[in-house]
Amino acid sequence: MTSNTDNPRPLDGIRVLELGQMLAGPFAGCMLGYFGAEVIKIEPLGGDPIRTWRVRRDGTSLWWHSLARNKQSVTVDLQTERGRELVRSLAAKCDVLIENFRPGTMEKWGLGPEDLKKQNADLIYTRVSGYGQTGPYASKPGFASVCEAVGGFRHINGFADRPPARPNLSLGDTLAGVHAVIGILLALVGRMRKRAATGQVVDVAIYESVFNMLEAVVPEYDGAGVVRGPSGSTLTGIVPTNTYKCADDKYVVIGANADPLFQRLMRAIGRDDMASDPRFVDNVGRVQHEAEIDAVIGDWMSKQSSTEAVRILEDAVVPVGPIYSVAEMMNDPHFNARGLFQEVHVDGQPLKVPAIMPLLGDTPGRTESAGPKLGEHTDTILETLLGLSADERARLRSAKII
Repeated sequence: MTSNTDNPRPLDGIRVLELGQMLAGPFAGCMLGYFGAEVIKIEPLGGDPIRTWRVRRDGTSLWWHSLARNKQSVTVDLQTERGRELVRSLAAKCDVLIENFRPGTMEKWGLGPEDLKKQNADLIYTRVSGYGQTGPYASKPGFASVCEAVGGFRHINGFADRPPARPNLSLGDTLAGVHAVIGILLALVGRMRKRAATGQVVDVAIYESVFNMLEAVVPEYDGAGVVRGPSGSTLTGIVPTNTYKCADDKYVVIGANADPLFQRLMRAIGRDDMASDPRFVDNVGRVQHEAEIDAVIGDWMSKQSSTEAVRILEDAVVPVGPIYSVAEMMNDPHFNARGLFQEVHVDGQPLKVPAIMPLLGDTPGRTESAGPKLGEHTDTILETLLGLSADERARLRSAKII
């Protein structure tokens, strides 16, 4: 936990009500909380499933302490009308609501945008789903793995002679969370500058968040009939940019696709002839001779250790770098100089969590607390925001509503 708690953050004073579970919506809440928003996370009585996912310590996911940082946990049973009333009342006191249930669920509970607008016309109602709130696919279950496929990412990822690959991350969920944050910030700016009379709905789809990353894929198909496919460790139409194996069996990435960079690379590996070869003078020519160029670079790299290859190419001012694991990141001086790891304490034990980008010079974000215990803030929030007495809270707890 950082000590500069007196420093302002850009979202100080913004209150967010986070509904839903798992990753996309909660990641958006995590980012907003990091930059100052007060985030009230509504959890079912059994807790968000991510509390027990993947690697655990003392029964709780280590991921939870990062994803739920800076949040306040309030347990409410949304299957009960009284529980929904509590959420309705909390939403009336918030600037932003984030939900990532299947479309129609919130309306079924009487918690849809039109329902909550009656009490809070300024509410920015943010919805994250697989396929969006409209269209023929809206009601389909939208897990990131499937939405990454439908959104075009899986088609271009991996090697052409193997099944489409996925990274060992839920990339679609995280991208959707980032898009939700962008939508929320745009809506807040619009509200502040009177571009929008009241709050509005931010409709984020996982497949569209992936689709938004496809660069030139659409115009290349429409304008030239080109369907971009997977290209392994290269980038179609840009040469050289590839991953090469070194003598110590470690891999190094080179990106030398600009004309001067290519020339510096060739001279650094002792191939002045290729640096001045008219066939390779620009990217168009290099693409035509990609196999030849890659073979030469690959042969040189195979005779160097990864450390030596990086040193030689860095000295030549060629973009190059090793492929880091998390262990190498955490030991790297640049990562640490940039403050990419922050420490929280969980039951007295220190735990490193990643900082959240971007870095802001005057109003930086920060990690103030690890993910909370289940229902840790239920009493505080219901008392301070809704004015519920201890007796009323006891009755709600006895009825298993909170």
